[in-house]
Amino acid sequence: MRFALISDNHDTVTGMRLAGVEGVAVHDKDSAVKALTEAMDDPEVGIVLMTERLVSLCPELIYDLKLHRARPLIVEIPDRHAEGRTENSIMKYVRDAIGVKI
Repeated sequence: MRFALISDNHDTVTGMRLAGVEGVAVHDKDSAVKALTEAMDDPEVGIVLMTERLVSLCPELIYDLKLHRARPLIVEIPDRHAEGRTENSIMKYVRDAIGVKI
């Protein structure tokens, strides 16, 4: 199984590629839906990472897929703009997930 990234900016795609995660950059709802459909139909993909902005473009589809498909897991990740999040949201994620304060 592998990860797939669907992002709205090239910096995230480049950074995740350095970590071994292949992805695509899309900028509109139609492209996001197409990329998500392709990732969902790929039997090798176990986790789909999507940036907040793209999830907000098609929330109905995302929630429907989360409810009715067991695989792959769709995970919303913060992007560099991080709208609506505090400046320390990444540190809060780490603290909540593993109990370590950075």
